[in-house]
This record gives sequence, C-alpha cells and structure tokens, in this order.
Amino acid sequence: MTDAKHDVLGIGNAIFDVLVKTDEAFLGRHGMTKGGMALIDEARAAAIYSDMGPATEMSGGSAANTIVGVASLGARAAYVGKVKDDQIGGLYTHDIRAAGVAFDTRPASDGPATGCSYILVTGDGERTMNTYLGAAQELTPADIDPVAIAASRIVYLEGYLWDPKSAKEAFVKAATIAHQAGRQVALTLSDSFCVDRYRDEFLELMRKGTVDLVFANEAELRSLYETSDFDTALKQLRIDTRLGVVTRSEKGCVVASPEGVIAVPAAPIDKIVDTTGAGDLFAAGFLFGLVRGAGYENAGRFGALAAAEVIQHIGARPLVSLKELAQQNGLPV
Repeated sequence: MTDAKHDVLGIGNAIFDVLVKTDEAFLGRHGMTKGGMALIDEARAAAIYSDMGPATEMSGGSAANTIVGVASLGARAAYVGKVKDDQIGGLYTHDIRAAGVAFDTRPASDGPATGCSYILVTGDGERTMNTYLGAAQELTPADIDPVAIAASRIVYLEGYLWDPKSAKEAFVKAATIAHQAGRQVALTLSDSFCVDRYRDEFLELMRKGTVDLVFANEAELRSLYETSDFDTALKQLRIDTRLGVVTRSEKGCVVASPEGVIAVPAAPIDKIVDTTGAGDLFAAGFLFGLVRGAGYENAGRFGALAAAEVIQHIGARPLVSLKELAQQNGLPV
C-alpha cells in the first residue's frame, strides 16, 4: 500500500446552506417535520426562501462539513461533490477550498442549479432542513477519480447520496477502489428518514463489508433495526459492522466493535445555539483520531470536542481552529 496523499476524502451532496432563525409557527405554516430533512423541488425551495427572514449563507452538505472539520484539525482533506457552473457553484467552490480542502470535481455546465438547503433553526437549537439537491444529484461514477480515491486513507460516504441512482453507483465505485487499494470506507447514515427509505440496502452495505465503519445517531440506529430498545440495536450493530459509532447528544457516544463497546462522554458546553452539523463535526473528529492512530476513546473525544464547538454558534462549520482547540484540551494532535 502506497503512502496516502489525503487522510480523509469525503463524497457527498455539495449543498449551499441558507440558515435562518425561526419559530414553530413557520414550520407549521410550511408543513415541516421539526428536526427532519425533507427533499424539495425548485418551486417549494422558492416558496420557503421568499418567506424566510435574514439568513446566514455558506457552503455546506453533510460530508463537506465533516471534511472541513478534518482540515481544521490539521489533517489532509479532500472532497468530491457536484455543483453547477453558476454563481452559487462558484461561491461553493471558493468557500470549501478556502477551508483547506482539495476540491477538484468538475462543475456541471448544464442541468439543474447548484443545490441549496434551507435550514430553519428554532429557539431550542433544533434544526429542520429542506433540501433542493439540484446539481448535487448529478454526481456520477465519472466524477470518481480512481487515483484520488486510492490515495486516501479513509473514504467517507454520505448516506444522503443513496437517493440518486448515478450517485449510488459513484458511491459503490469509490468503495470498491478504496478497498482494492487497502483503504478504509466509512458511511454516515445521515438521517432517520434516509434510513427508512434504504434500510435493507444500508444493512447490505454493512454486512457485505462494502463499508468498514458506520456513523449513526440514536434515531438512525433505532430506525435501522426497527426497535425502540437502544441496547438491542447496538448488539446487532456489533454483529453487522466492523466498527460502529453512535452519537447520543448530551450522553456522548458509544464506539461499538466485535471486541466490545466504549462509551465516551460529551464535551461540556455553555449553551446550545444550533445543532446543525453536530453529527458531521463529530465524524470529523472521530475520523481524525483514527487516522492519527489515537485509539477509539481519544477519537471519540476529538469527535465530542468538534461537535461541542459547532453547536454553540449558528452554522455547520467551526469558527475556530479545531487543532488549537484540541491542543488546549490536551488531545494528541
């Protein structure tokens, strides 16, 4: 196995985030399920946007948030995602590269506009997402560079990508190339609604060894195994995958492998402002810990610290250097 060019390469939906603080009445008026993620068309996107107040805008997408976090911790990070050659696509490209991420996916010259996610944050910090995938769902196997994949120690795949057929094929191609090169493949389940749609396919990816590491939160894990009992679901997860990491909000996380289960507490916070990106940044910290050989417990601590930073402000990207934050908290960067 040759030396890696990238520590972590993420593949996901390249989505431009539009975040706004709102109230329960706005969600009710637009028929939204609080805390969930709904896929919307261009017309509904326009209707939501026109009714929103002043917004914070930045490049986003679940895996992209994770990869920016990996870069902030000081690792070598790369991202694969599809934007259109339009104004928002240009903003997206500049933004993610400015965060220290290698981003070389060729933009689409025609077809739908660059994807956007309208993220409504209520007073309790809960986020409700309405996503127009746009150009993001145009990702195809042709966008997967075998050289870049083979040169990445961990390839991180976003569960949301399992919606469009061509992106699904790109996902499998990347996993195959990674394993042929002796690399690891990680998958985040992304959303319990996503798990509801693709439960059997996700389980097959895990059981066949297409993915080596699975990230989930409690809701996603319960959805995956169709049980309300956490311990039952965790026991099955240990059977189905080589390594499973389950986030539990203020309870921290558990790292589950066939050898056993390690619980890691959440990092302390002053106040929850916006939970957008909490799982994404947790994954960033955990992946960083893995590529640095820090062990599962320290990887969980990196994840907890990164998640704690991002939920204390609006937006799904860190506002400080996560590397410096980790050093201040005695973690081995």
